[in-house]
Amino acid sequence: MQIKDQRILLTGASGGIGQALARALAARGARLGLVGRGSAPLVGLAAALNGSGGEVLAIPADLTLSAGRDSVRRAMHQGFGGIDVLINNAGTSDFTNFVDQDPAIIARIFELNVLAPMQLTRAVLPELLEQGSGQIVNLGSVLGSIAFPCFASYSASKFALRGFSEALRRELDGSGIGVTYVAPRAVKTRLNSAAVYRMAEAVKMPMDDPEAVARQVVRALESNRKDVYLGFPESLFVRVNALLPRLVDGALRKQNRVMQRFTQETR
Repeated sequence: MQIKDQRILLTGASGGIGQALARALAARGARLGLVGRGSAPLVGLAAALNGSGGEVLAIPADLTLSAGRDSVRRAMHQGFGGIDVLINNAGTSDFTNFVDQDPAIIARIFELNVLAPMQLTRAVLPELLEQGSGQIVNLGSVLGSIAFPCFASYSASKFALRGFSEALRRELDGSGIGVTYVAPRAVKTRLNSAAVYRMAEAVKMPMDDPEAVARQVVRALESNRKDVYLGFPESLFVRVNALLPRLVDGALRKQNRVMQRFTQETR
């Protein structure tokens, strides 16, 4: 896919990966609708990117609400006449033992990581089908293939998003609409608490910069990739876990004991 002049709807645009993606796509001449809950960060980002090669529109909205999703579609039609590409990037996380996790946070994780992208995809799909072309990109996680201790709800939500991506891709086969699932490993963003960074250092967990992830997402979009798993050895562990999950249980046992110490800091 040539990104220039593509009408791209990007959610979670004010976050770390979202901002990096917005800059990369604007530089390639995309017509971008940037979605996020906060108006000021989006307006500032859009103003900074307009004139950098693409055309950028700020669309503040709460994607967990039907009215928010409707407003996003209207804004894209008013600004660009429609949508060619949907990038479901918005999400949230929580680092804690599941037994201690606030039930409201569990619900919030699934609302934003699973239900919002599914419902937004459902909202834009009829017009993509009518035009017979388009691309849906879902930002998942390596933790959507390797269920990680202390991230039970987050892992489960990304497992769900991965399953949705795979099922939808098969359903849309032959329609002209592609579905891409991109699974980064840990990324340095504001979603991570100070405890997460200390834990990552203690267990020697590699963390990528948002710009590195954004470059891979853009490459996946340009080459119409179906599944992309970022980072080594994480991408290898995904394959091992699919075949020999009990082997991975043992590999994570020592790491889990170290991680448990840092969950106490989140209480």
